[in-house]
Amino acid sequence: MGIILKQSFKNTLFIYLGFAFGGINTLFLYTRFLEDEYYGLVTFLLSTSNLLMPLIALGIHHTIVKFFSSYFTKVEKDRFLSSVLFLPLLIAIPIAFLGNHFYQEIGDYLSIENPIIKDYTFVIYLIAVACSYFEIFYAWAKVQFQSVFGNILKELYNRVMVMILLFAVYFELITKPEFIYYLTGAYFLRMFIMMFYAFSLYMPKFTFSKPDNFKEVIRFSGYIILAGSAGAIILDIDKFMIPGKESLVKAAYYSVAVFIGSFIEAPSRAMLNILQPLTSKTLNEENHKEVASLYKKSSINLLLISGLFFVLINANVGQLFNLLPKEYGEGALVVLMISILKLYNGFLGNNGAIINNSKFYRVTLPISVFMALSVYFLNKLFYYQLDMGTDGLALATLIVVFLANTFKLFFVKSKFSMTPFTDKSLKMILIIALLYLAFNFWDFPICDVYLWRFPVHPIINIALKSILITVIYIFLVLKLHVSNEFDLLLKKYYK
Repeated sequence: MGIILKQSFKNTLFIYLGFAFGGINTLFLYTRFLEDEYYGLVTFLLSTSNLLMPLIALGIHHTIVKFFSSYFTKVEKDRFLSSVLFLPLLIAIPIAFLGNHFYQEIGDYLSIENPIIKDYTFVIYLIAVACSYFEIFYAWAKVQFQSVFGNILKELYNRVMVMILLFAVYFELITKPEFIYYLTGAYFLRMFIMMFYAFSLYMPKFTFSKPDNFKEVIRFSGYIILAGSAGAIILDIDKFMIPGKESLVKAAYYSVAVFIGSFIEAPSRAMLNILQPLTSKTLNEENHKEVASLYKKSSINLLLISGLFFVLINANVGQLFNLLPKEYGEGALVVLMISILKLYNGFLGNNGAIINNSKFYRVTLPISVFMALSVYFLNKLFYYQLDMGTDGLALATLIVVFLANTFKLFFVKSKFSMTPFTDKSLKMILIIALLYLAFNFWDFPICDVYLWRFPVHPIINIALKSILITVIYIFLVLKLHVSNEFDLLLKKYYK
């Protein structure tokens, strides 16, 4: 776990630094510098581009991670990378042609409830292309076991650029429509930076020759593109569906609650950046003992870290919403449901990497299709028919992800005879549950403290409660010896 912990620690720092910038943007700057309608528009455009991205990427970023370590000579590796790098253009170019030809019809369909969308429909395609090739070059770096720089670009760069652009709007250096255009340009700049970095790590000799297993590569990409498209629907269909019923403003409110609830997934994203290529490598070497070890260690350590942030976020969610305009303050239940599913994702460790990089990868397609259809119809039921509001959208996502994750647990158990459970898993779950119940229903009696009309008392409450929770949490984790890696890490710095 040495290389995993080292790069995961760096990745986690940059992810949380990105979340810090994202938090400032989401909680303060977007809500004050950009009108709610334009904030909702940005949310819609980015979410819709995320729906399109897996189709354009053709699953190549997953294909690189799965197959690169199976080649042992530079000639084989160069043939593989040369053959897959330009495949996404086979999708991107026809989509551009069709999008241009039917631009009016597409714009009219997307802007039925919110006419402002029509003028920015093309942005969806441009951002999807930029994100597709960014992910491909990021995967290129990951297979060289260099994930930190790409992680900085993925998690921190965009949020810093958004902050700069929001201040530019505030100081009237650019207009609100120009904000969207400059943001699109920032995505392309990120793509080119990642490309040059990937080539600096490994520059292939480009060739028209194909690898011997090219049919298998294409077959895998075909499954992954369908599974990835279905997976994207699960993540972003709710933000796409809101403007079909209500104003873009509602999408902005929901986006803030989802952002807060997603805060706890940073450790998972950080560790999986390096776990994915390592899992692929050990599976290609048929080293199932090491795969099982990675599975258990990643699960308990991600549960430990994610659990702390689960308690911190949900115990302080009321005070967090006190920092926002009143219109944003009805998302506490959304935060709880989103954070529960992110916690469960963390508990699975590298489960997804095991399935995706094994000979059983085909199962990801029916799982993803089931999830996509289920979340769509549950959204229709809860949001449109039962009129449960955005709580219904979050509940639909929670139900679908819970069922799918549970299936994946049993699938890996049946095919590989391994589980993420250890004798410490139950202890960790009990610590999280007890601290959540102990701190969720009260706050320190500090109120009506303002600094230049800005409420400071929520920040004081959050700080005091967070310190208390963290001290008790770490004490219990150490006392019960939940994680050997965590114990050794603390002993290293506090001998």
